[in-house]
Parts: sequence; C-alpha cells; structure tokens
Amino acid sequence: MITFPIAKINLGLNVVERRPDGYHNLETVFYPVPICDALEVFPMDEQFPSPVDCDLKVTNLHIEGDEQRNLVVRAYNQLKADFPQLPRVHAHLYKGIPTQAGMGGGSSDCGFMITLLNRQFQLGLSDEQMIAYAARLGADCAFFILNKPCYAEGIGEKLQPVELDLSSWYLAVVRPDIPVPTKEAFSLIMPQHPPKNCRDIVMQPVETWRDELTNDFERSVFALHPEIAAIKQRLYDLGATYAAMSGSGSSLFGLFRSPVSLDEFDAPGTFKTLIKL
Repeated sequence: MITFPIAKINLGLNVVERRPDGYHNLETVFYPVPICDALEVFPMDEQFPSPVDCDLKVTNLHIEGDEQRNLVVRAYNQLKADFPQLPRVHAHLYKGIPTQAGMGGGSSDCGFMITLLNRQFQLGLSDEQMIAYAARLGADCAFFILNKPCYAEGIGEKLQPVELDLSSWYLAVVRPDIPVPTKEAFSLIMPQHPPKNCRDIVMQPVETWRDELTNDFERSVFALHPEIAAIKQRLYDLGATYAAMSGSGSSLFGLFRSPVSLDEFDAPGTFKTLIKL
C-alpha cells in the first residue's frame, strides 16, 4: 500500500511559555500543503533474513542518522508493541518534502505511517487513538492524522479544526540551503503571550495578516541568518500579500493572488516551488 505524506505551514507561531518538562507551549495554526513524500509499505516475506521488523529505505533526499531511528520506523515499533499481529514490513520512503525546513516532513511521515498501518492491517484505531500514538513521537505528528487546518496548543498536540480555506491563493515556498537546528532556535526565544491569538487573526482577511500574524522564531533566526530574512522581504517585493517563515525555519512562504516567478531563487541547494492551494 502506498500513501503520500503532505507538508504543512505555520500561520502564526507563538511560544507562550516554558514548561516544567523543558518543552515549550505554543500557539499556532497548521495549514496542510500539497508538497508530498511517497511512503510504500508491504509485508516482508517470512523467509526474508532481516534483523529488523521494519526495513526502511529512504531515497531522493539524504536523511541524517540511523534509518532505524526514523519516525517511520518508530511509528511502526510503537504500534507493534501493542499489536503483535503486525507482520514484518518493508517500507520505502521517497522524500519530496524538503528537510530541516519547518514544514513537518518527518512528522508527516510518522502520522501517515500510523494511518497506513491502521488501514492496511485493520487495527481498528480511531482518529483520537492514532493522534495519541502520534503525539508520543513528536510535537507536530498528531496534526498529520487529521490533515486539515487546525489551531494547535501545548507542544502542538492539542488540536482544534478551524474553518480556513486558502484555495484561491498561490503559495510560494523557498527553502535556502541553511539548516536551522530546532534546539538552537528555541534557545533564543523569550516566551510571551501575543497581544492577539493567531486563531483569531487567521479568521480575518489575509490582507490584515502582515501587521498582526507573527512567527516568534523569525527574530532570532533572522538575526543569525540575515539571508533568510532577505528572502521574506523579497517575497513581499514580488507582491506577496503575506509572507512568513514556517516553523523554526528555514523555509519561507508567501501567499499570492496570482502566479509569480521564483527563478531568482536559484542558489545551489535551494528548494523552491509555486503551487495553487
């Protein structure tokens, strides 16, 4: 069985307080974006000599670290612990979502793996149960069970669907070849509640967002990497109604009323795309 994990952007991202467990409570609106990976899973032959229960192969983009620590494998292992009837599987992950981009690629793979295993092997899990499994593995993972616009609190696992439709807009995404470690980005944040909640702002016309809808990571990331800030400004120069960084970076996105050329963003290693939402 094959599925296509999607990306997300953050419409507003406010770090409101530090938790006793060392994590941070957030307020954000997740919006699904049709930039996709491809994830295929099929049962392993009983005679196949594999030392692991979930044999993962990642192609197209290089992913750092041991593949057995990938969220796809961790999602499988978590379900296998509770559903021992799960067969051993081969998993092939073709990466199309840019990495270290603030677009939830790894989290999406995790959420879609849980949903795929539930459907393919008839585990009978509800959305709420799958969300609980996903939330144990990462802050953004739970969103990728629902895959519709949601307001999120906590570390990103407390989700409330919102009625938000951006289908009349074009989305430009530019991810420069500049990694921004999440831990470093959080270390420079001073948690505080914004004057207005992002859930309320996104209910307003997009034309009002520029002055009110903020990503708290931009200040610290832009100070460390002015070239990322320059991309946001350039998106506005090209006519974006709203532009921002997604997550803790380094992707920037812009909402446009009509198509725009991204040919100028041609530095080596840069990901760029323009899509109709």
